[in-house]
Amino acid sequence: MKTIAVLIALLLSQLFYAQTTTSPEIVVSVENIKNDNGKIIFGIYSENNFLKAAPEFGAQSEIVDGVASATFKDLPPGTYAISCFHDKNGNSQMDFEPTGMPLEPYGVSNNKIDYYGPPQWTDAKFELEDKSINMTIRLTN
Repeated sequence: MKTIAVLIALLLSQLFYAQTTTSPEIVVSVENIKNDNGKIIFGIYSENNFLKAAPEFGAQSEIVDGVASATFKDLPPGTYAISCFHDKNGNSQMDFEPTGMPLEPYGVSNNKIDYYGPPQWTDAKFELEDKSINMTIRLTN
């Protein structure tokens, strides 16, 4: 009987522990989208690959009434930056003019856009620690 009581106590303690150890998540919203055509493509980057290579984590979102959002779960703590763009034509890539200027609206975490060059890591980076983050990104238009 003692063995059963101990096993039940261990099981209950494991259930309690499992519910209290959730990893932080990032919820990203874009609210200034001019139309519902296409989709928003999100990418989470580290310093080594920021806007140079594929993101470490990615997501896509449909646009409903000018708003799109994505949730990233189970990310390890660290320093990240987020970039997103409005994929108006559904080709899953950012389109550019021959001069290199973007043809589709884009945004980055911290909403610091330099219109004379690409977004910078130092402007877009943020820390993910043990608390979840809710972030709103504004697109260039």
